[in-house]
Amino acid sequence: VQVVESGGGLVQAGGSLTLSCAAPGFTFDGYAIGWFRQAPGKEREGIACISTVYGAIDGNTYYGDSVKGRFTVSIDNAKKTVYLQMNSLKPEDTAVYYCAADLPYDTLLAMMKRADFDSWGQGTQVTVSP
Repeated sequence: VQVVESGGGLVQAGGSLTLSCAAPGFTFDGYAIGWFRQAPGKEREGIACISTVYGAIDGNTYYGDSVKGRFTVSIDNAKKTVYLQMNSLKPEDTAVYYCAADLPYDTLLAMMKRADFDSWGQGTQVTVSP
C-alpha cells in the first residue's frame, strides 16, 4: 500500500499542526500506522502509532516519550486517513515527519522500535520557530 503524508508547514512554538496520512485507493483496515520523524543530523525517531486491529497486547496506540501528552494519533471512521494532532509544539519538534504502514506483526512498541514497516511515505517538513 502506498502512503502519502500531508499537512506539514511552519508554525510558532506553542502552536499546533495536524498531519494526515492517507493511502489512495486503499483503507487502513487491518493495518498499524506509525509516525516517525527525522531531524537533520539525528536518527529517525518513532513517535506515535495506531493499530486498527483491536485487542492488541499493548493497546491500540503508542506514543514516544518525547511527544506523550502533546501529540494525538487518530483514524477516521472510514479508516482511510490517519491524523497526527500536534499541540504545544517546540523548536525541537522540527523534523521531516513520515508515516508508515504494515500489517501488525508484533506489539506496537516492538514495531516502532524496529521501524520495520512495509510502506513509507515521502515525508512532510514541520518547522517550529522559537
